[in-house]
Amino acid sequence: MFDALTLARIQFATNISFHILFPTITIALAWILLYFKWRYNRSGEDGWQAAYRLWVKIYAVSFALGVVSGVTMSFQFGTNWPGFMQTVGNVAGPLLAYEVLTAFFLEATFLSIMLFGQRRVSNRTHTVATLLVAIGTTLSAFWIVALNSWMQTPAGYEMRGGVAHAVDWFSIVFNPSLPYHLLHMMLAAALTGAFLVGGLSAYRWLRGDRGRDVRLSFRMASVLAAVVIPLQFIAGDANGLNTLQHQPAKIAAIEGLWKTESGAPLLLFALPDSERRENGYAIGIPHGASLLLTHRWNGEIKGFDSLGDTHPPVAPVFWSFRIMVATGMLMLLVSWWTLWRSRRGAGELTRPLARVWVLMTFSGWLATLTGWYVTEIGRQPYLVYGLLTARAAAAPVPAPLISVSLSLYFALYVGLLGAYVSVLFHLARQGGHHSAAPSIDLHCGAEPRHA
Repeated sequence: MFDALTLARIQFATNISFHILFPTITIALAWILLYFKWRYNRSGEDGWQAAYRLWVKIYAVSFALGVVSGVTMSFQFGTNWPGFMQTVGNVAGPLLAYEVLTAFFLEATFLSIMLFGQRRVSNRTHTVATLLVAIGTTLSAFWIVALNSWMQTPAGYEMRGGVAHAVDWFSIVFNPSLPYHLLHMMLAAALTGAFLVGGLSAYRWLRGDRGRDVRLSFRMASVLAAVVIPLQFIAGDANGLNTLQHQPAKIAAIEGLWKTESGAPLLLFALPDSERRENGYAIGIPHGASLLLTHRWNGEIKGFDSLGDTHPPVAPVFWSFRIMVATGMLMLLVSWWTLWRSRRGAGELTRPLARVWVLMTFSGWLATLTGWYVTEIGRQPYLVYGLLTARAAAAPVPAPLISVSLSLYFALYVGLLGAYVSVLFHLARQGGHHSAAPSIDLHCGAEPRHA
């Protein structure tokens, strides 16, 4: 039986795991819609317009679920975690307020024009509305990432009577980990959007929908994924070096290092044992971790023996990181194989490759969630690193009450997620029926100039 603190953490994790799925789609999809709009304005190609009409519907559904789940999540600051706002509310409150102002007064306002104004306003106004929605979505994400980054590497504050007070807002917002977390998150959103568009386009192709919008959408998604995934690996490496500097305990958990080592191996597989403080069945690349993290063959990486007893649980961080990396490698393989076929003029998309893309439709979610778990669980036992522990921020709510609300949340989110996925595939099936473009074969070769 879990205690109240563990249940409260699981409940917040459940809420944020559901919520984060939708911003990762809307951040990327807003810019993809702008790209579709731009290409249509330049070329007059009906395929781009048809793609826009389909994906703006998917954007609307994703945005709605993101807003609803975000509001629900914020209630928990007052119910399960009152100590958080009591201690760091002077910093967290304004950042959350900026996010709300951005989301509701910029993003949501122009979303109405984007969704319902295409035949009521000029094309230029509608394009500007799409641009402002994309900007608003990104700014909204910026403020959330700024707050979360500050919780990882707090700066620009001073403690007075046990309460954090802002003394330098520039240092708070642009804290040491913000650039790395922001870039990593934006690229993760781009990959999530690329595989969603590519996967649903491949699904339409498998069902016999060979409209031009299908081909254009798929090609855009495959190129976007192929370009972004290597950038994500570079950004991840930079993020790891920053984490090594500011949160060495998180790196020790990622690498499964119980003892400080020079020339530490890169573990591909292991079963971390917290009681024995060792790894079972370890398979690794000698010196690999030191080479990646310190860029030196025999670079030293601190283990838990030199970091004290305050460190995150090892197994969840260790395995979440490896699932994230494995998913990224699979993304690289699929997108580059598709791009290679395109460059060599392989012609029509094959059914096996299309099925792979359908299976990878929500791979961005898996990579994002596991990466988020590495970031958040790796910060434990702190909510604000080195400043506020989860135990100190938790409310004295009885475990049975949290169990009831957690069960209700979980059941609701499972139902909503199933409905959401069903709606997306339903819209994909209906998408081709609204296209006036002639039916052609989907291939990955070079497209005509006018397209």
